[in-house]
Amino acid sequence: MLSDYSHLSVVFFLLLSGFSSIVSSAIVEHDFHVENLRVRRLCEERVITAVNGRFPGPTIHVHEGDTLVVTVHNDSPYNISIHWHGILQKLSGWADGPAYVSQCPIRPGNKYVYRFTIKDQEGTLWWHAHVKWLRATVYGALIIKPDPNRKYPFPEPHGEFPILIGEWWNADVLEVESWALAVGGAPNISDAFTMNGQPGDLYDCSSNETYNLWVEHGRRYLLRVINSALNNQLFFKVAGHTLTVVAIDASYTNPYKADVLVLSPGQTVDALLHADRRPGRYYMAAAAYVSAGGSSYDATTTTGILNYYSGSEKKRGSPKAAILPNANDLATASKFYTNLTGLVTAPFWEPVPTGVDEHFLITVGYSLTACGLPGNESCAGNYGLRLAASMNDASFQLPTQLSILEAFFRSVEGVYTADFPNYPPVRFDYTNPNVSLDLSLLLTTKSTEVKKVRYGSVIEMVLQDTALLGTDHHPIHLHGFNFHILAQGYGNYDPSLDAHKLNFENPQIRNTVAVPIGGWAVIRFRANNPGVWFLHCHLDTHLSWGLAAVLAVENGPDKESTLPPPPSDFPKCR
Repeated sequence: MLSDYSHLSVVFFLLLSGFSSIVSSAIVEHDFHVENLRVRRLCEERVITAVNGRFPGPTIHVHEGDTLVVTVHNDSPYNISIHWHGILQKLSGWADGPAYVSQCPIRPGNKYVYRFTIKDQEGTLWWHAHVKWLRATVYGALIIKPDPNRKYPFPEPHGEFPILIGEWWNADVLEVESWALAVGGAPNISDAFTMNGQPGDLYDCSSNETYNLWVEHGRRYLLRVINSALNNQLFFKVAGHTLTVVAIDASYTNPYKADVLVLSPGQTVDALLHADRRPGRYYMAAAAYVSAGGSSYDATTTTGILNYYSGSEKKRGSPKAAILPNANDLATASKFYTNLTGLVTAPFWEPVPTGVDEHFLITVGYSLTACGLPGNESCAGNYGLRLAASMNDASFQLPTQLSILEAFFRSVEGVYTADFPNYPPVRFDYTNPNVSLDLSLLLTTKSTEVKKVRYGSVIEMVLQDTALLGTDHHPIHLHGFNFHILAQGYGNYDPSLDAHKLNFENPQIRNTVAVPIGGWAVIRFRANNPGVWFLHCHLDTHLSWGLAAVLAVENGPDKESTLPPPPSDFPKCR
């Protein structure tokens, strides 16, 4: 159901070709009112920022080929922008959303209209705020159905359910972030996880609002699972049921059976559930997968309940428990992440591009910067310095005067430097624990570095974790593109030893890759979308610390490969 502020209209139908086949395209319109909302969770009332009085926000339903028009009214006290996570934004980069990268934020009391056409994409994506930590509560599902004349490449489900798993703080998340940045240390962990906005009945004061899902015995259902958490990878399981993965990040996969799903922040998984068990009640559960040893984490579990219709719903007992893996179960996570493959017969499948034009080796991990407090007081990071994160020893800093895209489009100098390196400035034994506290490797500086690439060039990136301050898992999201994940592994990537592991036949396609702890991932894509695109860690703590870079794709040779000017109502920074 659409919200009170939302409406959908089918505008026109086109008659195509001599076969007289009907192809429908629609303009789908929504109004998003971003405003403060008082809610009660974990026995306490809190004020959060939300869209249209909902948490999570409204689910957007579109078909492939539709044009989506969303008017965002900022009725909150904060700057806001909305990112359409995973939408390719072909020639519509002005609508991508990350604040100070592709646009200046929408200031309180103002509005902005996002308009873009969704082409050659089907599946589950999502939308979320892209200013500071506001996406903790400003998010929702974005579901792209096939064109009405085309079916799913898997058995048609009898029902579909979006399942958004998030985090909850018994505090103002912006204050949590601001405090951590002020002292230069790590932020406080969340107090709970949520499933479709509710913690579930394993938490105090929460059982009456637990998310419930109803199914009929013998039927098949599509679960659209989204990890919308800020800082946690997640295990997800339905008690007593095996799931069949059919898509990830809105890209179809070869069917893959799993009794537990693993998702990094930003990732989505579409999985079929066959309701073939004894009628009853079964927990759906999600909890943290924690790859980094010794780090504090939210050890709670969120739950929903899968209910079979039986005619005696009021007399049922407790749901069957979902036994999740241990929080540090690396083997289960690695098996899931590496065994998915792309469905080459699916609509919009693209083979791996050949003839690499730009090679990158990008180190991702922790670093340190100067404390910078008045009077030279010590910060809370190692050596009394400020915790940071970096790619190729560059710790990213957002501009404030102008967005990078507008500066790139208008050739404005002084907003960024076009010197992001293809390789780390210093080569070392990246995953050797002995380098963990090497101050000569840890120190970095803040900068706004961009890498320019030629339109149509083929890019291959090796994303390499490092042991600086400890190895960790890093979900890296690339705006504006899908990419093939050719391989993932542990240790330092060595092309002479690891090249045979690359899958050029049917690799998985994603927009967010889970770089393994103490390991690497190889991705490849064609830079055929002009504009400025954010490459960053989707753990918001790491992004706040600077684990990001920017890829600027130059215009191509014709109108079909040239970014048009921004819309007239494009937000201004000042």
